[in-house]
Amino acid sequence: MKLSAILKTTSSRISCELFPPKTDQGEENLWQCLQQLQAVNPAYISVTYGAGGTTQSRTQRIVKRIKSETTLDPVAHLTCVGSTRDDINTLLDQYQRAGIENILALRGDSPEGMGTFKTTAGGFSYATDLTRFIHQRGDFSIAVATYPEGHPESSGGIDDDIRYLKEKQDCGAICAITQYFFDNESFYRFRDAACTAGVNIPLIPGIMPVSNYHQIVRFSSMCGANIPDWLHKKMATHADDLAEIKNIGLDIAVKQCLDLLAHDVPSLHFYTLNKAEMTLAIYQHIKDHV
Repeated sequence: MKLSAILKTTSSRISCELFPPKTDQGEENLWQCLQQLQAVNPAYISVTYGAGGTTQSRTQRIVKRIKSETTLDPVAHLTCVGSTRDDINTLLDQYQRAGIENILALRGDSPEGMGTFKTTAGGFSYATDLTRFIHQRGDFSIAVATYPEGHPESSGGIDDDIRYLKEKQDCGAICAITQYFFDNESFYRFRDAACTAGVNIPLIPGIMPVSNYHQIVRFSSMCGANIPDWLHKKMATHADDLAEIKNIGLDIAVKQCLDLLAHDVPSLHFYTLNKAEMTLAIYQHIKDHV
């Protein structure tokens, strides 16, 4: 089912993201995670695309397998990195033949150690260009990404992100999934400002359950997500106690999700990191509200 139809239903307000691992054992673990996640009845499952296309073949294989072997609707991430227009068109042809109907269009990040993003000769420079190209085919529902606290490479903060989001909408995007955040007020401010700027597609909050303090600090420094002082203080004294960090992370995520749902978000998108435990635990606390 296309995202355009999925988002109009009320059967589920939960979706989940997986990433393609680099090993066969990691892929087997992914499938175990996917089986467990079916307990939350996800509306769709998105599968990321490694920087520079480093896990491209696994992304394709996983997305196609989800489509053929489960009842879940997959959303394939697709980036501008390392691919020409012809490469992307060929990949889209393959997805279309496999019955894949949904794409998350991103500019993407260069592989680690390669510096800033560089446009591939014959490729795309921006997510807007990629979105327009996919939309012109007419075969797919297209989701995009957005940053309610501003993209880490942007000097214009959320004003830039709102402008780019409006452009992506005009190019054919039907919804936007946000980078994770911990301050709901920042999301509400972003949503209100985007609405004023003419953005009317659903904005779906990205939720990152915290189960490892050092990991979330590292992730956030790379992607530009802000960790509020209160969260640092709450977790820092237990930084090496994984069990306690999970308990704190669960409490934070449940409160965040309930507040978002009370403020009329269309759905919640969980960054699972290929582990089902935290998403399942959060779901038990919010299932009566989704």
